[in-house]
Amino acid sequence: MSQQSDADRIAAAALAEDGGADVTTLVTVSPNATADGLIEYRDGGVLAGTAFADAVARACRCTITWLHKEGSTVGPGTTVARVEGHLAAILRAERPMLNLLQRACGIATVTRAYVDALRGTGCRILHTRKTAPGLRALDVAAVVAGGGQRHRIDLAHEVMVKDNHWQALGGEGLGAALSKARKRGVGALYVEVESLDQLRVACSAGATRLLVDNQTPETMMEWARLARSLVPGIEIEATGGISLANVRDYAEAGAQLISVESLTSAPAMNISFRVQPY
Repeated sequence: MSQQSDADRIAAAALAEDGGADVTTLVTVSPNATADGLIEYRDGGVLAGTAFADAVARACRCTITWLHKEGSTVGPGTTVARVEGHLAAILRAERPMLNLLQRACGIATVTRAYVDALRGTGCRILHTRKTAPGLRALDVAAVVAGGGQRHRIDLAHEVMVKDNHWQALGGEGLGAALSKARKRGVGALYVEVESLDQLRVACSAGATRLLVDNQTPETMMEWARLARSLVPGIEIEATGGISLANVRDYAEAGAQLISVESLTSAPAMNISFRVQPY
């Protein structure tokens, strides 16, 4: 799906949660009243989620003019957008729009901190599939706005053999499983490894990327050297137990990619909306 399709779907779901009518607005606001409003980023940080806020506004028949671009860093108290339309429409859009913006900006701001921590290493930050149900498109777009890159976003396009898949392989083995994937046209063959034995098996089976899971930077460096001696050009991804305090250690130990599950559980940012009737 396109980002606009995803944004429209998420906006529709967010608006549906508020029911078919805003009875408070019906009894307090003239249907002909118009207004504009200002969206203020009180905390300051990275701006993200603009396409999703636009989708809410579009569904409510009001418009947003952005004063800062997606992915830009703004200071505390910055007005980032102006909203115009009928007052009743703006009031209906307000909370779903802010909910999506606050979540997206929180994810983007935390992602930017990880990206900044890796500056100069060439290592890239990735999200995981540990996203909010129904909001994966928003969460991934926010990671990208923060300077991160896309990882696997569904089960349909890449193979990722994890611990439970290792247990389920049975007699055929990993090589046969990855061969089946290649015959299905899947070229991204990712294998999570938790031991040197698994690493050797994954390399001989034709894995294109190893996910070194929950190991120290020192162990990851040793494993990365071995993997690259067996399969020159194989990608090395560090995953599990990654924090801002140690992320650069993994990059300097040889990880080309680092996936961080906490990106998509970042706290929401403080973003406000002030309506100005006219």
